[in-house]
Parts: sequence; structure tokens; C-alpha cells
Amino acid sequence: MPKNLIAASAVVGLVLMALPQPARAASKEMIQLQTQVQQLQEMLQHLQQSNDERMGVLQHLVEQTADNVNRMAQTVNTLQQQFQAQNEAGGKIDQVSSQVQGVHDSVDELRARVDRMQKSLQDIQSQLQNVNVAPATGVAQQPGQQPTPTGPAQAQAPPVQDLYQSAYRDYTSARYDVALGEFGDVIKYYPQDDLAGNAQFYLGEIAYRKGDYPTAIKNYDAVLEQFPGSPKAPAAQLRKGQAELDSNQRDAGIRDLRNLIQRYPDTPEAAQARSKLNGMGVRITAPKPSAYKD
Repeated sequence: MPKNLIAASAVVGLVLMALPQPARAASKEMIQLQTQVQQLQEMLQHLQQSNDERMGVLQHLVEQTADNVNRMAQTVNTLQQQFQAQNEAGGKIDQVSSQVQGVHDSVDELRARVDRMQKSLQDIQSQLQNVNVAPATGVAQQPGQQPTPTGPAQAQAPPVQDLYQSAYRDYTSARYDVALGEFGDVIKYYPQDDLAGNAQFYLGEIAYRKGDYPTAIKNYDAVLEQFPGSPKAPAAQLRKGQAELDSNQRDAGIRDLRNLIQRYPDTPEAAQARSKLNGMGVRITAPKPSAYKD
């Protein structure tokens, strides 16, 4: 009997020693998990601080680039105003006008790039903020469980800046057929965006370069009628008048150049219109009808 009691006591002791082990193991795992979470939080804070510093530098560079682009635009406007004072012959003015328009196009492209950079910086900063405020708890997905569909996937148009940039690159590379579709998509998907007026203008420019003056005039008219506040409106009026002159519509061309001077008198395009009319030997303003008495 004593031997049996001793054996039973030993078994009970072993059982009692074994019982707390799972609790101690679980407690140890929780401590390790909490330590890892704390380490991850510290790493995230360090990453956030580093990204904030880099974003500050990038934002400063973007602002400097924007200032440089604005100064370029002011320089172009000053040059165009100087052309007005020169009163040169029509052919030479046309050549200068084409060159200045090319500079304007380059400035537009730079502005679009700056806008795209600023938008990218804002998106990155928003994503980092979302990571910072993300909740620590959530419902875990069960193994084998399929995600709940939220609805049918719908095709979306590219961002307006990307679409416009692609169209402008194709335009400057003389890939006019491709650029036509891309500029058309800008107007179709983003009709209220400021770049839609630019896209409409370049549709006219493509038609003009192809010698399709009626289509060019139609697109320039669309800029004036549908996007009257567009920065391309004065250029559209100027190019419309030029297209009419090139297609032997002299009276219409003179009328549109005069309308440009009247509607946008202080613009560089108005200065070019004055030089063009002077080179043609035409008065800047239409003569008033004479009153005849019987």
C-alpha cells in the first residue's frame, strides 16, 4: 500500500505541474506579440518621419518648377508684345507667330507636368495618412473564405493629366491620328476640366496642320463657344482667322481678327492680329458705314 500511495502521489504531482504550462506559454506568446507590435509601430513612425522630410523637399522642388514655368510664360507674353511694336510684314509675322505658339505649347506641357507632380505628391501623402490612422483590429478572413464582391468591375478612364500628356506627346511627335483619339477622350470623359478646352484647341491645330481648314475652323469655334473662359480662347480666335485667310475667306478672316482685338485687346494674340492686319494693309477697326442723304 505505501508503494501505491507513493506512486499515486507522484502521478498527481506530475499532473499539477503540467496544468499551468499552457497558460504560461500563452502568456509568453502574448508578450512576444505585443513586443513585435510595438517594434512595428516604432518603425512606422520612423518611416513616416523620413517620408515627411522627403516630401517636404519634393514639394519645394515642385514649387520652384512652377515658379520657373510662370516666369517662362511671362517672358513669352513680353516677346509677343514686342512683336506688336515692330509692325513687320505679314509673312514674317506668321513665322514668328508659329514659333511663339510652339513655345506656348511647351509651357502648357510643363504646366501639365507640374500639376501631375503635385497630384502625385498629394496622393502619396494621403496614402501615408491612411496608413497612420488605420485601425489596429479587424475581422480576420477565414481560411478558404472568398472575399465578398462589392459589385461588377467597371472600366475607368485614365486620369485627365495622364490622358492629356499622352495626347500632347503624340501631337508633338506628329502622330496626329493617335492624338486625335486621345484629345477626344479628354473632352469625352472630362468635359468640365480646364484641359478640355486645350484639347479642343489642339483638335483644331491637327486639322490645320493637315490642311483641313473647314474642320480646323469648326474646332476653333467649339473652343470659343463651349470653353469661352479657356486660356486657349484668344489663340483659337487667332487661328480661326488665319485658317479663313488660308482658305481664301478674306472677309471672314479679317472679321475674326478684328473680333479678337475687340474681345481680348490686351492679349499677345491681339498683338499678332494687329500686326497681321497691318501687314495686309487693313485697318484695325472696321470703318463705320457712311450716312447718305437724298
